[in-house]
Amino acid sequence: MLYRSLAIVLVIVSPLIAQETSEQFRRRDRNQDGKLTKDEFSGPLFDQIDTDKDGVISAEEDRAFVRRQVAGPGQPQRIPEEIKAELDIPYAGTDNPRQRLDLYVPKAPKGDKPLPVVVFIHGGGWQAGDKRGGFGTVRPLVMTGEYVGVSVGYRLTDETIWPAQIHDCKAAIRWLRANAKKYNLDPDRIGVTGNSAGGHLVAMLGTSGDVPELEGVLGEHLMESSRVACVVDQYGPTDLLAMGGAHNNPNSPESRLVGGGAIQDNKDAARKASPITYVSKGDPPFMLIHGTSDPVVPFNQSELLAAALKKVGVEALIVPVTGGGHGNFSTPEISKRMQQFFDKHLLNKEVAISVEPIKQGTR
Repeated sequence: MLYRSLAIVLVIVSPLIAQETSEQFRRRDRNQDGKLTKDEFSGPLFDQIDTDKDGVISAEEDRAFVRRQVAGPGQPQRIPEEIKAELDIPYAGTDNPRQRLDLYVPKAPKGDKPLPVVVFIHGGGWQAGDKRGGFGTVRPLVMTGEYVGVSVGYRLTDETIWPAQIHDCKAAIRWLRANAKKYNLDPDRIGVTGNSAGGHLVAMLGTSGDVPELEGVLGEHLMESSRVACVVDQYGPTDLLAMGGAHNNPNSPESRLVGGGAIQDNKDAARKASPITYVSKGDPPFMLIHGTSDPVVPFNQSELLAAALKKVGVEALIVPVTGGGHGNFSTPEISKRMQQFFDKHLLNKEVAISVEPIKQGTR
């Protein structure tokens, strides 16, 4: 899954980002020598961050990665005048900075009816990442005036293991429902999307809406539902035991998620942390976007979940990105199909959504 350093999206991007190492870098640099070895940071993007291929991530390589994450596929993300942003809202009744969400509301909404919500959940192997990176995904939807965008943070595996991550996400959904009137949200029209580990978490939101043991007891709104109306899963793991390869190693992100030790030696926990385990006929519609050459999360992970959903009669569309790797693609066509999917299921528009493969784009 994606390793995302702390990428902060502000109205004006702070020049300090170019000077300071990320929070994740400082936390993992246990011996304080200013570099990360594979023993200190194991993840599928190690080689991408280690650009000089010397076997360590230097402070400058980390800072360069932060800059790339802030900039994203184009220019640095800025909050337009048309959008009102309310950042770092506590959703779980705690002072934990990871249990916060960012809310993006159009200043000139179309109509006076409550707006549907699209919630983004970030990736990072459940061990890194930051909610501010979600603005780029929800921004075009909010700019239409027809949606409210939300980006959710959650506790990482260096703080706590599964199921804390899904407990956080569900608490965030319940908070949105409880505060729907305050922000003019439609509590019955909440869609979710996420990439990589975030894709796993939104898929879990979609399949576990009827699973009480995954609700948790966070926040002040336990009587609210955590169900969602539709899901766009972007290259997320769906069956942890079927990923294979390095994912079976004791220090893999998946193994760490469920408590450490080789994941194949912890099969019960791995099944409980897999969205495919909870598939049922009452699940919401899914769109799964995945690169066919993904070296981190196999493309088959999306195929497995789609097949399980279809078997019980749930709509599941797979959009293959031909030759695409692990999120290293960005095309207008992907954004277009995502919006069409949300338009169909949150705005009740009659939309025909293509499932033809998309050719890989470039960042």
